Amino acid sequence: MGLDMYAYAAAKAGQNTEYWESYNFETEKSSVDKPREIAYWRKHPNLHGWMEDLYRERGGEAEMFNGVELELFWEDIEQLEEDITNGRLPSTTGFFFGDNSDDYYRSQDLEFIRQARAEIFTGLKVFYNSSW
Repeated sequence: MGLDMYAYAAAKAGQNTEYWESYNFETEKSSVDKPREIAYWRKHPNLHGWMEDLYRERGGEAEMFNGVELELFWEDIEQLEEDITNGRLPSTTGFFFGDNSDDYYRSQDLEFIRQARAEIFTGLKVFYNSSW
């Protein structure tokens, strides 16, 4: 068990849930297009903390920030890049989160930012979600 984190591009909020809810495992088809995964992290607690802070700033009220779809806007991506570049991700701990992995994921984080910008530029929405 541990902190699994995802970023994906989709046409609308909730598309990931709709995809799996309509998925037929016998035919391996869904009536909804599958969102495109653009990043996956395993135990990157400070990035998760950054996302949770953003969620709370927007008024998010879920007791646990787990399995919550968070849309990332252009301005969020800009701020995230600045915070990663300047080592300002918030120190975050949790039972399943692992240790600080900012240095380990730095290049992957910056690649995610590049891809997220491209997806938003083409008209798609970018979302963050996690499971622990």
